[in-house]
This record gives sequence, C-alpha cells and structure tokens, in this order.
Amino acid sequence: MNKRFYTLLLTLAFLSGPLFAKPDGKKGAAPKQTPMQQWEATPAGKSYKQWQASPAGKKVYAGEALIQKQIKDFTNMEAVVISLTLPPGARLGFGIMVKIKGTDYILAFGPEKSGKTFEIKKDFMLLHSLKVNDKITIRSHHVSHAPKYAYPIIAGDYIAKGGKAMYKRPIRTGAC
Repeated sequence: MNKRFYTLLLTLAFLSGPLFAKPDGKKGAAPKQTPMQQWEATPAGKSYKQWQASPAGKKVYAGEALIQKQIKDFTNMEAVVISLTLPPGARLGFGIMVKIKGTDYILAFGPEKSGKTFEIKKDFMLLHSLKVNDKITIRSHHVSHAPKYAYPIIAGDYIAKGGKAMYKRPIRTGAC
C-alpha cells in the first residue's frame, strides 16, 4: 500500500510539472517590450527619434557633450549673456540665453512667480540686473534637451558675476 501510494504520488507530480512550468520558448510568442520600447512605437516616440537623428537634434546633443564634464564635476563655466529673454513660446519659467565655448544655451531657473500672489521671487532680483554681453560664471548639476527647443537647457544652480554670487538654487528640504 505504501509503495503504491508513493508511486502514484510521484507519477502525479511528474505529470503535473509541465502544467506549472513557465512557458519558455513557445513558438509564435513575441518578446515582451519594455515601457521605453512601447513609447518609441507611439507617434510621439517616432517624432522624438526623428528629431534625435535630425541636424537640429545632433546640434543640441553636441552642445550637451561640450559641457558634460563641467556639469558632472559641478565646476565653473564662463558664459556671456546673449539675450535676456527665452526663445518665443518657451515655457521654462524665468531664464536667459547664454553662450559658452561658442555654443548657445538656455539657462533656466524655474517659475518666476511664486504662489498665488504672483510676486517675483526674491532669489531672481539680482538676475534681473544682468545685461546683454555680461560675463557670468555658471555651475550646474543638470543639462537637458527637448525637441521644442533648438538649444540645450542648463539648470541654473549657481550664478556669479565678477566673483560675487548672484543666485544659488535653494536646497529643497523634505524631498527625496
């Protein structure tokens, strides 16, 4: 009886094994796509890929590569203010256009108005005194891009003029 019971149990376990196994290598099964691959298949993803391959996209990426070492090391970059306004249609908040090593960049600081009262942030007061052709020193932790803009976008973390700090991005408290 005992021998028969174990034989029956072993046979049952052997035959039910394939039922619970993962179906690896089934014919006709498509490989699972990552979320990035799924997005790249959408019209927006295809448009972005076309922009990356276009001369405008390559120019933006070349501008990012030019300052990548200074961004990574958070070291000084010498810049010249070339415009006190952002390109038409920009939705980056307060920012200016600068030239670093012969390449134009957007220097973005974030929303200029604070809260519901729409007062100009006190942090930006000194930045409003900048003029075209002023030489400034920039430090940043981040450079980005977007197909909407023909220039790389530098996040302004620290700005100085003539050795005097004009702006330091406030450190967030209570954030991740």
